[in-house]
This record gives sequence, structure tokens and C-alpha cells, in this order.
Amino acid sequence: MIDKDKNKKKIRMGIVGYGNLGKACEKIALSDENIELVGIFSRRSGVKSNFRTKVYLQDDVFKFDMDVVLLCVGSQSDLQDTAARIATKFNTIDSFDTHAEMAKHIDRMSKIAFDNDRLCFVGVGWDPGLFSLVRALFYGVIPNSKCQTFWGKGVSQGHSEAIRRIKGVVNAKQYTIPKESALQLVREGVDRDLTPREKHLRECYVVVEKNADKEEIERKIVNMPNYFAQYDTIVHFVDEKYFDEHCSGLEHGGFVLANGIFDDFKSKAEFSLKLESNPTFTAGVLVAYAKALAKEYENGQRGVKTILDVPIA
Repeated sequence: MIDKDKNKKKIRMGIVGYGNLGKACEKIALSDENIELVGIFSRRSGVKSNFRTKVYLQDDVFKFDMDVVLLCVGSQSDLQDTAARIATKFNTIDSFDTHAEMAKHIDRMSKIAFDNDRLCFVGVGWDPGLFSLVRALFYGVIPNSKCQTFWGKGVSQGHSEAIRRIKGVVNAKQYTIPKESALQLVREGVDRDLTPREKHLRECYVVVEKNADKEEIERKIVNMPNYFAQYDTIVHFVDEKYFDEHCSGLEHGGFVLANGIFDDFKSKAEFSLKLESNPTFTAGVLVAYAKALAKEYENGQRGVKTILDVPIA
């Protein structure tokens, strides 16, 4: 009897970016017998993998043949341009999480994908991503419902990376904290959309270079569009010893809550996520959907899709 799995073609994957997310994707891909991890592609020279995966410079990606490339670079400044470049040759998947820029990212990637006979999945993480699926489900099954989303308490990789990009910053972690008063209002059935400032606090721990202008760095953080400007934001400047001792975790989580009234009957639904490692969970979502992407491309699908466009089973 022929073992079909032995004859099954492995999915050839590449990973662009080798921070926390890229490393987590590497571990998951290596554990999957249906995946052949071709290599890691990093902007930094001299990078080595603890798992003996081949690591190349990012520009070398075009020398290879791969079914799908996972884009694991920061949303704030790298991802959109990197995606546009890589998608000229490869099918790509990303976890782009700047909600305010998502429509623009989709439009840009759609043109590139169709022009180059590619299929690209965008915004596939846990929000946007898994939480998007949950909101769609709640809106679909609860008549006249209103959904509200809370993140945290936990480390936001994208916001932390955005702070680290500021001149004079050595290291940074940003913790997203849901406000208990807002959570309580939603659980009690408040019938209006709460503002970002009402719902969340953003707390930042920042290590800076010696003689760095802390006032200027704080000003840039709290006024950063799409990241901090619309939130209450607290900035703590700490030394490296404090940072290493108190800011080493990568935990995160969140809630999607729905309330609806139909025919005088109330319905409530709540989905929660509690993660010890934000990048590990996000990587799990990325790799799972990268496998789906490879299959859909083989079946003739082209263009751009979000997680809502991909059958869940």
C-alpha cells in the first residue's frame, strides 16, 4: 500500500526577518514534516541560526525558488515596502497590524500580486487575524450586535519596535493594558463605541543612549500617529539592568466582546486569548495560513486575501 504522505510534495518556505517572530516561525516550520524551510533572510550580516537553518542576506531571497515567503519584519517602517518588493517574485504572507493603514496595504499588494501572478495573504496574525474571524462570527450570529476589542495586558511587538526605531533608543518594550472600567462598561452592555483612549493605556519602558534627549524621545513616542497619539501613554526611562530584570517577557492577550438585543432578548458573547508568548502564537497563525496559501495558489487563486477570505477548514 502506498503511503500518500511520503509522496506528498513539501511546501518550500522562506522567512524574511529574524527577530522574535521570525525565530518562532522557524521553530514551527522545522517541526512540520510537510514544510521544507529553504532559509532565513535577514538584513543583518553574520546572523546564525541555533537550528542550523541557512541564513542569507535579505537581498539574496531572489536567488531562490520558494512556494511562500513569511514576512516577519516590523509593520511600522519595514513591512509594506518589503512586501511590495518580495511579492514581485514570491507568494507572501504577513501579519501587518497597523489597522489604519490596512486598506492602503491591501490595495497596493493587490496590484503587485495580480501583475506578477502571485497570491498574497495580508494581516494574518491574531489582530488583525484571529480576532477578525471572531468579530465576523459574533456579528453574523448575534442580531443587532456591537463588538468591542481589548488588547492586553501584554507586550505589543509592533509598538515596541516602533519605539526602538527612534534615534537615541537602545531598547524598548511597550505594554498594552486594557482599562478595567472600560471592560466593565462593555460587559454591562454599553451601547456606544468606546474610544481608544477610554479602552487602553500604553505603558513604555525605554533604555536610551547616554546623553540622549529624553524629553524629545518621549515627545516622539506619545505623538506617534497610529501607535500612541490616540492613547493615554506613560513612558518610563530605565537602565539596562532594570530592563533585563523586569521587561524580559513576551506575554500578551485580549478580548472580543459582543452585545446584542433582538426581539427584546439580550445576547452576550466573549472570546479571550491569554498568551505566554505573543510571537509564538502569531507564528503559529502565520505558518498555518502559509500552508493554506500554498494550496490555494496551486488551485489557481491569485491576488490578495485577508484571513476572512480563507476557509477555516
